[in-house]
Amino acid sequence: MDFKKFFWMFKTDMLSLWRHKSRLVSMLTFPIIMIVLFGYGMGGSIEHIPTAIVSMDDGSLTNSTVDAINNISLYDVKNITNDVELGKQLVDKGDVKATIILPKNYDDLTDTQTKNVTLYLDSSDQIASQALVPTTEQLFTGINTKISIEKLSTLSSPIANSGASIVDTIKLDINKIYGDVKYIDFLVPAILAMTLMFSCMMGMGRSIAGERETGELARLFMTPTNVSAVVGGKIFSKLTMEVVRALILLTTAIILFGVVIKGSIILAIGMLILGALCFVGFGIMISASTSTQDDYTQIVMPFSMPMMFVSGVFYPVETMPWIFQKIAYICPLTYLNDAMRSIMIKGSGISDIWIDIAVLLGFTILFFVLGVVKFNRDV
Repeated sequence: MDFKKFFWMFKTDMLSLWRHKSRLVSMLTFPIIMIVLFGYGMGGSIEHIPTAIVSMDDGSLTNSTVDAINNISLYDVKNITNDVELGKQLVDKGDVKATIILPKNYDDLTDTQTKNVTLYLDSSDQIASQALVPTTEQLFTGINTKISIEKLSTLSSPIANSGASIVDTIKLDINKIYGDVKYIDFLVPAILAMTLMFSCMMGMGRSIAGERETGELARLFMTPTNVSAVVGGKIFSKLTMEVVRALILLTTAIILFGVVIKGSIILAIGMLILGALCFVGFGIMISASTSTQDDYTQIVMPFSMPMMFVSGVFYPVETMPWIFQKIAYICPLTYLNDAMRSIMIKGSGISDIWIDIAVLLGFTILFFVLGVVKFNRDV
C-alpha cells in the first residue's frame, strides 16, 4: 500500500468535512442526541401519566386512598374534584388519560353494599392503558384486602355474617371509553405519519440537493425557468407520490390487520395531505441552501430521528421527561400523530382536531416561506 497516498486521501476527506461545518456539527451532535433520547426517553418505565380523581365522600379511607394514588409514580394527579362529569370531561378532552371515581359510600364501612370504584379510561392510548389498568387493579385489591382483614378482626362470629360483604368490599369497574384498542390500532396512525415524514424529508434531499450536486438543477436554471415553477413542480410530484404511498400503507393495515377508521376517511386523507405538505416544506427549507445530498442528509437526521422518538409514535408524550415534552410540542409530527389517532381511534371530527390542523398549517407556511427565501439557485 502507498501510505503517502493513503494519508493524502484521508487528509482530503477530513478537510472536505471541515469545510462543510454544518455536516461536521451534525455528525458530532447526532450520536449525543440519540443516546440521550434512548437513555432518558425510552430507557425507563412509563411514569407520570396524567390522572384525575373524583372523590364523592370524605373520610380516612378516602384520604388514605388519595394519598396512595399520589405516592405511586405511575400517576400524575392533575385534578381532585367531587364532580363526576368534570372528571369524565377531563378524559374526554384529553387533559388526562384516566379518572379514578370513588363512590359516595366509599368511607362507610358499615354499609354492606359493594363500593364500586370506576376507572374512566382513555383507551385510545393503548400504552398508557396497559400500565394504568393493572396498577389500579393492584391498588384497590390491596385496599380491599386491608379493609377485609380489619372487618374480620372486629367480628366475634364471622360465620354469622355474609362473607361476600367482607371480602368484596371494593370492586373496580373499568370503563374504556373507546373500547378495547389493540396495539396495532394505536401504532398504525403514528406509523403512517412517521413514514410520511421520513419519505418526504429524504425525498426532497434527493430531488433538490441531489440534483444540485449532479448539476441537473444548474442546467435546469439555464433555461428560462423561475424558482417558483421548479419548486412548485417538485412539491406537487412529491406530494402525489407520498400521499399514494400513505394510502397504500393504510389500505394494507386495514386488509391485513383489521385496522378500523372510526372517523371520516376523507378527513384522514386530508390530514395526510396536510402532513405531506408540511414535511415537504421542511425538506425544501433545508435543501434550499445545501450543496450536496450528503450535507442535506446529515443536517436532516438530527431533526427527523429525534422527532420520531419524542412525538408520541411509540410512547405517550405525557409520560416522557418534561424536557422531551417541551420539545415534542414544537415538532410537527406530534400534531399529525395526535390528529390521525383522534380520527382513526376516537372518531373525532374537524372541531376536535382544529388545533392540530392550525399548528400544521402554521408550520407548513413557515417552512415554505423560509425555503423560498433561502433558495439558492447558484449553489
